[in-house]
Order: sequence, then C-alpha cells, then structure tokens
Amino acid sequence: MAEKEKIFEQKVKMSGLFDFKEVYQFVYRWLVEEKYDVEEQKYSEEVTGDSKKIEIVWEANKKISDYFKNQMKLAWRIIGMKSVEVEKNGKKVKTNQGTFEVKISGTLIRDWGSRWDVNPFMKFLRGIYDEYIIKGTMKKYEIKLIRDVDEITEQVKAFLTIEGMK
Repeated sequence: MAEKEKIFEQKVKMSGLFDFKEVYQFVYRWLVEEKYDVEEQKYSEEVTGDSKKIEIVWEANKKISDYFKNQMKLAWRIIGMKSVEVEKNGKKVKTNQGTFEVKISGTLIRDWGSRWDVNPFMKFLRGIYDEYIIKGTMKKYEIKLIRDVDEITEQVKAFLTIEGMK
C-alpha cells in the first residue's frame, strides 16, 4: 500500500464580491498547467432562499516518478452566495457575493504503485530505502510540494483581490 504523508496545508478565506465561475476555472487551469490530474470527488449545492451553500472537494495528482506522486486536496466551501449586479466601468456586471473558503493540503505519496507491498520483507526494504537511500530526494520533493501549495494559495488570493477590484 502506498505511504501517504501530509506535508503542508493552507487556507484562503474571504467575504465579499467574487465571480465563483471565474475562480473555479482559474484554479482548475492552474492545476492542469502544472501537470496535475484533477478529479472532482464531491460537488454539493444547497439552495436556501436566494443564497447558496456550495461544497466541493477536488483531488489533484501529479506523478513525479515511478515511486513518488504529489497529491493536493482542495476543499471548497462557499456560504451565503448570492448573485448580485455591480457597476464596473459604467456597465452593470453580474457577479457573486458571499463567503469563499478553500483549504489546500499537499501530500507526498511514496510507492504509489504499491510495488514494494508484495511481502513483509519488501516492506522492510522499502523502509530502509526511504530512510537511508532516498531521504535527500524525498526532502526535495517535499519542498517542491510545499511550493506548489503555497503558489496556488497565493494565486487564488491574488485572483480574488484583482477580481474584487474590477
């Protein structure tokens, strides 16, 4: 069985104006451009009056080697989202208002193909391999994963700030 180790987690939260569709597409495009395979594991929408509560869970995987894989989980939560019209540059534009939150966690997966799980002796060898042979490589991949989570977090923050100013 693959060994999973959660390396890093961050959260973006804001209340105000945002374009949900644009943020959704922006994050998806960023992950695909960074060579992540994105799977939407959950999408639920609850309508109460004129507002919505949306919960989304994405799992994004990126194969690094035959042994390592990066995995990001994105848990979206949008509360009290309403469609509103605002005036931008003299034109009325439809956008959304509410509380937007996304938690992003990064996990480094070792032996994602479960090749070392054939018997107890191979599992023992995997432990030695991880601890003594590839420890430096593992640290480099952890740092890269932290950078990826940090980068997508900063990109979402910047996108929300720019969209809110338009």
